[in-house]
Amino acid sequence: MKINKQFKMQSFKKIYTRVTQLTKATCTLEATGVGYEEMALVDGKSAQVIKINGRNVTLQVFEGTEGIKTDAEVMFLGKAPSLRLSDELGGRFFNAYGEPIDGKYKPQGKELEIGGPSVNPVRRKQPFDLIETGIAGIDLNNTLLAGQKIPFFADADQPYNSVIAIVALRANADRIILGGIGLSNDDYLYFKNLFTNTDMPERIIGFINTTEDPAVERLLIPDMTLTAAEYFAVEKNEKVLVLLTDMTLYCDALSIVSNRMDQIPSKDSMPGSLYSDLAKIYEKSVQLPSGGSITMISVTTISEGDITHSIPDNTGYITEGQLFLRRDTEIGKVIIDPFRSLSRLKQLVIGKQTREDHPQVMNAAIRLYADAAKAKTKLENGFDLSDYDKRALKFAKEYARHLLAIDVNINISRMLDISWNLFKQNFQPDELGIRKKFIDEYWTKATGVIEEDKNSEEGNMSFVNTSFKQRNKLDVKWQ
Repeated sequence: MKINKQFKMQSFKKIYTRVTQLTKATCTLEATGVGYEEMALVDGKSAQVIKINGRNVTLQVFEGTEGIKTDAEVMFLGKAPSLRLSDELGGRFFNAYGEPIDGKYKPQGKELEIGGPSVNPVRRKQPFDLIETGIAGIDLNNTLLAGQKIPFFADADQPYNSVIAIVALRANADRIILGGIGLSNDDYLYFKNLFTNTDMPERIIGFINTTEDPAVERLLIPDMTLTAAEYFAVEKNEKVLVLLTDMTLYCDALSIVSNRMDQIPSKDSMPGSLYSDLAKIYEKSVQLPSGGSITMISVTTISEGDITHSIPDNTGYITEGQLFLRRDTEIGKVIIDPFRSLSRLKQLVIGKQTREDHPQVMNAAIRLYADAAKAKTKLENGFDLSDYDKRALKFAKEYARHLLAIDVNINISRMLDISWNLFKQNFQPDELGIRKKFIDEYWTKATGVIEEDKNSEEGNMSFVNTSFKQRNKLDVKWQ
């Protein structure tokens, strides 16, 4: 059959000039010899092959199809999105196509297509290295390991970007790679200024899509970020920490493309492929036998704490826990919610790489905090409180202020000491449910007095400007 098209070769690129179908985000034409995920230019706009049905090829146009006509020139570039990999990426910021946005030169190196398969399970090792963040709500109750994948669940008005930035700066990582998905300009400048003002800015790489960029370009950010992460983890044996924010905006971009292709939506207007789309990203986290690792911390914003939405719901199935941010009205601060947060790998390190009393203290504190929640319910329903109830409520308030709040930055040993002081301040030893050998050793050392940490702008700035090596030793607070 004769196909009505104009075809020519220019520098080994295929060019067509007849578009058979247009939607708001895609265009379809007849073409041969092209591959899935291959990049193209449609009337000068970047596009990518997302569907091939015989000779009918559908391309996703990242900037949208407005202004494109049926006789538009479509040039296939002969390759999928790629990134040049070398140490020259260090200290740089790039867009969704891997092009510099910091005004500097384009890095050289080995060119590799993004979005490759995850590491074969036989080449993986069980995570074993503790990542100490200095945030008590994480280190004490939801300890993280290198090679783990874990999201922050947060309402859109909570300071999640500040939290993951501080986690990154305090974490024991050789490389930090930020995947900014739909960042506001303020957030982008926050990350850029914070990361470039450290003494080792070359350890940080950013791939950024802002609200001013096409929404569909967000789909490229995770693959760009993880391709760079795999290079440094596999080739350089580095401990790489990947930050992805906000994965809800990534899923929204998936939904945009799916809906404009007239695909039947699944729950919450999300595509039916949502689970596999997310798994392809999160399964890139890995601990390699050589010592290199990719640890993934993402942000999933949720509406009014609704974790039943398909985005957090699918995320929870894939990841190894979650860190849930919520505002505690009693103390007026955002905390790591101990009831809804979970790190499924923490048992591999607590009490082994941390102090031996860590598991017992953690369990006792959570139980007492739960007792306080029950007491609060009794109070709200007009029931009388027992003496134990009143002490539990006092404990919970101080526990949230000194250990669960996200502005608490101390080392794990000090977290445990503060916990013992709170125990001694409010309870008797037999009310804790802690083993006698730990009571005998740590109860006598506890003073029952909690010292306030200074929380000043000067202290926060000194933290930001302190070196990576020193920062893990600091006991400071930030806002």
